[in-house]
Amino acid sequence: MRYLLMICADESGFAAVSPAEAEAEMAAYMQFGEDMTKRGVLQGGERLRPTTDATTVQVRDGEVLTSDGPFAETKEQLGGYYVVEAKDLDEAIEIAAKIPGARHGSIEVRPIWDM
Repeated sequence: MRYLLMICADESGFAAVSPAEAEAEMAAYMQFGEDMTKRGVLQGGERLRPTTDATTVQVRDGEVLTSDGPFAETKEQLGGYYVVEAKDLDEAIEIAAKIPGARHGSIEVRPIWDM
């Protein structure tokens, strides 16, 4: 089964990170990607731009409405994601726990509905 692993963290914390810490975090993500690719479970993933670059789109009564940023206010923002193939939820959770962002944010694990 495929799972979407959504990496959520407080974006404001990134501003306080030193260049050395940011470099170490990026290296940890690169290692995670290499490890999961070798394992054969990683199907894709991307880092997202911050919510300040986001636009929310809604259609109401046939009119397209846009607003800056995310629709919902949250303490954590979606910063990136991975798509993995796992035999079950337990394996997906085990993979999610290896994502570096799990140490300071949270990883939402959601099954993908194959249609």
